[in-house]
Amino acid sequence: MQTQLSMSRDAAGRKAVNIKSLIERFALIVVWLLIIGIFGLVLPGIFLSWTNFSVLFATQAPGAVLALALVIPLTAGDYDLSVGAMLTLSAVTVGVLNAVHGVPIVFAVMVALCFGIILGLINAFFIVYVRIHSLVVTMGTTSIVTGLVQWMTNSSTIGGISRDLIDLVARGRLFGISYAFYYVIVIAFVIWLVFEFTPMGRRILFVGRGREVARLSGIDVGRVRVGCLVASAFLSAIAGVIYAGLLGAADPFSGLNFLLPAFAAAFLGATAIQPGRFNPWGAVVSVYFLATGITGLTMLGIPLWVTSAFNGGALILAVTVSQFARGRAESEIG
Repeated sequence: MQTQLSMSRDAAGRKAVNIKSLIERFALIVVWLLIIGIFGLVLPGIFLSWTNFSVLFATQAPGAVLALALVIPLTAGDYDLSVGAMLTLSAVTVGVLNAVHGVPIVFAVMVALCFGIILGLINAFFIVYVRIHSLVVTMGTTSIVTGLVQWMTNSSTIGGISRDLIDLVARGRLFGISYAFYYVIVIAFVIWLVFEFTPMGRRILFVGRGREVARLSGIDVGRVRVGCLVASAFLSAIAGVIYAGLLGAADPFSGLNFLLPAFAAAFLGATAIQPGRFNPWGAVVSVYFLATGITGLTMLGIPLWVTSAFNGGALILAVTVSQFARGRAESEIG
C-alpha cells in the first residue's frame, strides 16, 4: 500500500512538472495569440486581415534572420553588435554592384555573402585570439562598416535592384506569404538541427555554459567561438540580401532599425520553447510577437517614438526574464 501511495505521488509530481514546463515553454505564444485577439477586437476587419499578416510575415523576415544570427554567438557566450551593420553592408553591396555597376545579381549576392564571412573572421580574430571583449570589437567594426557603407552610397538610397532577386524574395508567394518568410523558417530549422542533433551544437552549448570546463573536456573553445562569429556575420549578410530583395533597394541606415529588435527577440526567445537557452524557434516567435505589438499600436495611431520606447523596454524586460530563466535552468541541471 505504501509503495502504491509513493508511486501515485511521484506520478502526480511528474504531471505537475510537465504542466509547469508546458506553460513556461508556450506562454509567449499564448500571450501573442491574446494580443492578436485584443487588437482584432479593437481594430475589426483591419488587424485580422490576411493582407496585414502576410505583410507582417514578409517585412519582419530580415529582422528574424538577424535574431537567428545573434542566437549562435550568444549561445557560445559572445555578443555581436555588428549584425545590423553587416545587414546594411550586404544590402548596399548588392545594390551598388547590381544596380549601379550592372553586375549580375547572382555574383552581387555572392560578393555580399563573402563580405559576411570576412567580417566574421575579422571579429573572431580580435575577440578570440587578441582577446578583446566581443562588445568592444563588434562596436568598433560596426563603426568601420557604417563609414564604409556611407562612402559606398554617398549616404543615399540605391534603387533599381534586379527583379530576379525581388521575385525570389518578395513577389514569389506560397499560400499567400512571400518567400522571405519561408527562408526564415528554413534557417531556423537548420540551426535547430545543429543545436539539437550534432556534436557541434553540443560543443557550442558547453562553451557558452563554461569555457574553462569546456576546454578541460577537450573542446577546442577557440575554434567553436570563431565558427559562431563567422556564422553570425554570414547570416547577417543573408538578412541583408533578403532586405534588398524585399525593397528592391538599399539604404545606408537600414541595419540600425533592426539591431535593437533583434537583440530583444533573441533574449526574449530564451524564455520560450526552450526556457533558459537561446534557441531559434523562440527567437522567431519573439520577432513576430514584438512586431505584432508594434503593428497594432501603429494602427491605433500611437506616435512613432513609442516604437523605440517599446523596443527598448522589450529588450530590458527580455534580458531580465531570460537571466532568471537561465539561472533556474542551470540550477536544475546542477
